[in-house]
Amino acid sequence: MLWVGLTGGIASGKSSVSRLMRQKGYAVIDADELAREVAQKGTSAHSEIVTAFGPDAVLPSGDLNRAKIGEVVFKDRSRLEELEKIIHPRVRALAAQKRLELEGKGVEFAFYDVPLLFEKKMQPMFDRVVVVICSPELQKQRLMARNHFTPDEAERRIFAQLPMTEKAVLADDVIENNGDLVALERAVDDYLKILHQAQT
Repeated sequence: MLWVGLTGGIASGKSSVSRLMRQKGYAVIDADELAREVAQKGTSAHSEIVTAFGPDAVLPSGDLNRAKIGEVVFKDRSRLEELEKIIHPRVRALAAQKRLELEGKGVEFAFYDVPLLFEKKMQPMFDRVVVVICSPELQKQRLMARNHFTPDEAERRIFAQLPMTEKAVLADDVIENNGDLVALERAVDDYLKILHQAQT
């Protein structure tokens, strides 16, 4: 099975590519979904996060207050590292388990959607890496529209990640997303053809 890392800059359209892949019948494992799964109410990770971040880290429902935790870790790198030490090993283990399940089913390719693939130096985990990119101006506009950020907030989020030009150089394949959804689907179809050719 070809194990493909799928990544992109914030608001580059990576989630849209994931959704299109799924609609076309391809297996996509989402790192953010795994992170939610391993830290849901009743898990050991949930307890450790609440102990580390205090009562503000929990909503009245008992679920984690992700917005509050996000505010804390974005401002303080040491708190982010503390959170990652709790979550990342569990996510890695769950991803490995899901990969084995897909291999056991005889799946030809599977995609692992992970936002900080390059930042976390995860390239060696994959047979190939594809990055979704768009122009910096479009990235900023999408982020402001999607998250209701001010221009400064959007830029801070963008600059917290590796620039998309660097990601494009590090990746095996690039999907450009500077147009509409129809153009993106065409780009995804072209990329899938490349993958099929690589497998034959």
